Amino acid sequence: MSRVLRNALVTIAVGLALTVAVAVASAMPARDAGELIAIAVGTAAVAVLLGLPLLARLRRRPLAVQVSVLALVIVAAIGLGVFGAAEAMFIGPHDLVVIEVVLVAVATVGVTASVVLAGRVVATSTSLVEATRRIGGSELSTAPPVSGPPELARLAEELTQMEARLDDARRRERSVEKSRRELVAWVSHDLRTPLAAIRAMVEALEDRVVEDSETVDRYHAMLRTETDRLAALVDDLFELSRTQAGALRLHVERVSLGDLVSDAIAGVAPVAEAKGVRLEGRIDGPAPDVKVSTPEVLRALRNVLENAIRHTPPDGSVMVEAGADDLQHVYVSVLDSGGGVPEEDLERIFDVAYQSDPARTAGGAGLGLAIARGFVEAHHGRITVRNERGGARFTVRIPREHRDSESVP
Repeated sequence: MSRVLRNALVTIAVGLALTVAVAVASAMPARDAGELIAIAVGTAAVAVLLGLPLLARLRRRPLAVQVSVLALVIVAAIGLGVFGAAEAMFIGPHDLVVIEVVLVAVATVGVTASVVLAGRVVATSTSLVEATRRIGGSELSTAPPVSGPPELARLAEELTQMEARLDDARRRERSVEKSRRELVAWVSHDLRTPLAAIRAMVEALEDRVVEDSETVDRYHAMLRTETDRLAALVDDLFELSRTQAGALRLHVERVSLGDLVSDAIAGVAPVAEAKGVRLEGRIDGPAPDVKVSTPEVLRALRNVLENAIRHTPPDGSVMVEAGADDLQHVYVSVLDSGGGVPEEDLERIFDVAYQSDPARTAGGAGLGLAIARGFVEAHHGRITVRNERGGARFTVRIPREHRDSESVP
């Protein structure tokens, strides 16, 4: 049963109950009450049945016209019911005229009220149409809220929220497109540089421009270095594409947070030693266990550490702190002494290929921190940055348990 039909049946039942209650309260004989009710309902039903086809034919006309005609149908139904009951009661001509005058006056007031109401509804619907037209525009509108019936007001609110979501989506799309262009530019640059060096050295070796063994060995070592650089860039692009495409499959296992931090520090220790940066680490309390995919978490931590070391000047320090954030999460915090991040760059520092300062990225194309964020978020964690004590503090926070990926026994 439809909601409209159910509401109609409830209204009829309530109306009949009230009619019987009035008849009983006035001590009207049951026979008279039944006859009057039957006459009134029958004549009113005739008016409604005659008016319904008219309303159906007007369904494509303006709402104000439909509401006005509906008011006339209701007044006609009431009028026929009253006249039918009056005739059955043998009311005199004078009384019938009085009833006619009253009904005309009531009809005038009712139709006027319906016209006013229809005008308000039309004004509200017009505002909704304007709000709908604004959706998809280049700027978020600042139009006042739509006032009217609760249903239309809720619809207007939904349209406003939809407009805000679309505007946010447009901003994200512009940001992604900008990041894509930056990524293409940086990757193109980082590919051209080692390729040009490799080509020059290969041509020199082929043309025997260099023949002494010391120079040849040096060229071979440089070729290996540039090849490794290209391989690292390709690996970064592959990892980034996996995180962005949702194709990253994590094989989780339970490991000690202390072991993760120690392995990450050991992996970047040669880089820090070569630059003269002190690496310090400590665990806050007993080292908790965490269920993660070890390679991805280690890669994320190393990227953050390499970024901190790259930005820290010689004789500076990088402090690594780790521990249990609460019963459900663990954290690893990396604080450098590189002067901090410009405030305008804090929100974009994890974007793909974003480099306000080339030292603030773990990879040449600005992919290190973006990859780290992808791996952390794949564990349902979060990576943040803030300026603190003359440096930048990066904090990785991940749940202790990860249940959505394949587990390693």
